[in-house]
Amino acid sequence: MGNEDFLWSAVGFMGGIAGEQRAPCGALSAAVIYLGLRHRCPLEQKEKAKEARRKVRLLSGELVHRFARRFGAVSCLDLVGIDFSRPQEYQRFLGSKIWQEKCDHYIQFVIEQLFRYESEGAGKTSDLP
Repeated sequence: MGNEDFLWSAVGFMGGIAGEQRAPCGALSAAVIYLGLRHRCPLEQKEKAKEARRKVRLLSGELVHRFARRFGAVSCLDLVGIDFSRPQEYQRFLGSKIWQEKCDHYIQFVIEQLFRYESEGAGKTSDLP
């Protein structure tokens, strides 16, 4: 989308949501936000907005299901296996390569799925299934 504000708007999703790991993976949450922004339209255009909301729900649901099938879970705690609410555990996570071994794969998967949606034409609200 060409704006660093969008990147910064998702920083709080690291570790689920602000480290509360019972929330979905931050990459997954940020992707759902992106889909909403990607398909936004003026609410005054009621039919187009209805179609866009439907598309965002469908794409978001598909993304969540694909993610869960691929990685076996969607919550940060289940994915990472380290409880960030314990300061020593969070420090262990930071000092480990777990974020490279796991989190980088989650981020890559989500980005690939978003690119796939765009390349298949799902990036256009008028291309609803």
